[in-house]
Amino acid sequence: MLIDTTLREGAQLFGAYFVQETRERIVDGLLELGVNELEIGWVGQDGLKHLIAQTRAKAAGTRLSVWSPCREKDVRAAGELDIDRINIGVPVSDLHMTHRLGTDREGLLERLFCTLLAAALLGIEYISVGLEDVSRADEDFALKAAQLAQDMGASRIRLSDSLGVLTPQKTARLVKRFRNALTIDLAVHCHDDFGMATANAVTALECGADYADASVLGIGERSGIAATEELAAWLTLKEGTHDYAVNNIRELCDLVSNAADVPIPRTKPIAGEDIFACESGLHAHALSKSPALFEPYDPAAVGTRRIIAVGGKSGQAALRSALCENALNCPEKQLPKLVRAVRDLSWKLERPLTETELTKLANSN
Repeated sequence: MLIDTTLREGAQLFGAYFVQETRERIVDGLLELGVNELEIGWVGQDGLKHLIAQTRAKAAGTRLSVWSPCREKDVRAAGELDIDRINIGVPVSDLHMTHRLGTDREGLLERLFCTLLAAALLGIEYISVGLEDVSRADEDFALKAAQLAQDMGASRIRLSDSLGVLTPQKTARLVKRFRNALTIDLAVHCHDDFGMATANAVTALECGADYADASVLGIGERSGIAATEELAAWLTLKEGTHDYAVNNIRELCDLVSNAADVPIPRTKPIAGEDIFACESGLHAHALSKSPALFEPYDPAAVGTRRIIAVGGKSGQAALRSALCENALNCPEKQLPKLVRAVRDLSWKLERPLTETELTKLANSN
């Protein structure tokens, strides 16, 4: 299941400033997608109470949560919000405990105990504890913190690879260890510093994690985290275990792209403009026979379409198909000459040909 944190982790992206109207539009897009949980912001964030009120009436089955540091006063502030869940972040690596919090392991456990007790006394029904920098922590200590949280009534442990240093294999081992030791929900928060966030999140879900954090386009601190659109599409189109409304997900990606000033690469999975564009002779010819040969799913499933163009990489079979699709005629004996003309013009222009250019060449040959 997906925890979308575009409005918390994503909003921490350098230079990203989401005004209230944009935040509301992002919420609408995420609710339409059908994410299971929406981490709508952090304790103390400007406009958070209003955004929660605006969202509550239309949230339906999507749970609303906020992030809080491991401090009693912040948990009390969260308790005054109309939310379903609180996500408490607590660093468990010695490096963070020493240099960030100025404490040691025992001090950290005491702080966690007091914070969780305050949350329980406030009547917050679903408490999630995020173990920050768990990938660089002593695993035995991290597991001890997780078990303390479970004993104190926490409903979920969230394993955070804060610097994106895990690999799928290491993620699998870590998730399995915590899954076998705990009876409560397990989630992961995978950063993308080495380009493995989505792969690590997928691996975690396959190995027993109940939830994975994600943000639209993967935006967040530094290189960001696992991408919402990629995980939603994988779970829906590949695994078939969920039914996220990915047919309109590209509109949500465009919205976040513009709001965060993060251009979408044309080959970006799920969201890229050219992910179903083809001009290679072999691939174009195969697509004309059966799209399933070179397409992992129907382009329409994510709200886009197939583009097949001819150019410098096209052969006779691809050109023959293009002529047929555009209702153009070319004698078979003239086809090699037309192929050469197409290739020459394409290389000159350094791009595939438009329909108009192909028509002009076909008519001149």
